[in-house]
Amino acid sequence: MSETKNPAPPTNPETEMFWKAASEGRFILRKCTACGKPHWYPRAICPFCFSDKTEWQDASGRGTIYSYSVTRRAAEPYVIAYVTLEEGPTMMTNIVDCDSKKLAIGQKVRLVFKPAAAGPPLPYFRPA
Repeated sequence: MSETKNPAPPTNPETEMFWKAASEGRFILRKCTACGKPHWYPRAICPFCFSDKTEWQDASGRGTIYSYSVTRRAAEPYVIAYVTLEEGPTMMTNIVDCDSKKLAIGQKVRLVFKPAAAGPPLPYFRPA
């Protein structure tokens, strides 16, 4: 599978630190200090207890494929997936640098940042 040409999403005050960390090659998540749960996507208010007591934490970048689909009708096939992060949250992403025929639900994956067409690099996953 080839390099992505996707543009980076627009930055806003809730995601600015995430994109800054991505530019440094770091993957970070928000974690609520009131209920202790990490969450994805980055937002200041906890989606579980609605507390505004959230903070950034470094994340491992490791996860497991929860579900995936291979799109073959594009010029080049690509894999879209839900990955459950080691820290708990599940995120929608793409699986890259792989043979899509060898992917499996429950397979371990590792985060990799790939350059975007413009802006900071984007988070993807590849088989571990």
